[in-house]
Parts: sequence; structure tokens; C-alpha cells
Amino acid sequence: MIQIARCESTFRHTLADGTVLRGVVDQRDTGVMQINTHYHGETAEKLGLDLTDLHDNLAYARSLYERQGTQPWSASAPCWGQTIAMR
Repeated sequence: MIQIARCESTFRHTLADGTVLRGVVDQRDTGVMQINTHYHGETAEKLGLDLTDLHDNLAYARSLYERQGTQPWSASAPCWGQTIAMR
């Protein structure tokens, strides 16, 4: 997950002005783990998680990983795929 965060957000959750990092291609990608609010916002909310909060973003990413593995971050796999495969 560390390498995925590096590729998705370069470990940033917020920008210099304090606003939460949003995706370049899809503005619904949110925070350090670039969780897409369109697909995951409702589930996160039901779990009591706020994807704009760093700790909640990470908690949801862990939950998502436990359910679906790395598939939700497959778009960035060319960046992190070799790193993870080397383990």
C-alpha cells in the first residue's frame, strides 16, 4: 500500500493551501490514497469515515484492500506493480 500511495499522491493528502488533494484525471479521487467518492463515498459514510480526513482515508483504503486487493488502484499499476512484485 505504501508504493500505491507513492504513485497515487506522492504521499500527499493535502495541497500547500490545506485543501484536500483531488485527482487530476478524476476530481472525485480524494486524498493520499485517491479514493474515488463516486464509487466509495456512500460506503465510507456508512462506515463513519470521512475520505477528506487523512486517517479515515487510510482506514478506508485498508478496508478496500482487504475486500478487493489492489484492483481499485489498477490504473496506477504501471507505477507500483513492479515494486510490489519484487517483494
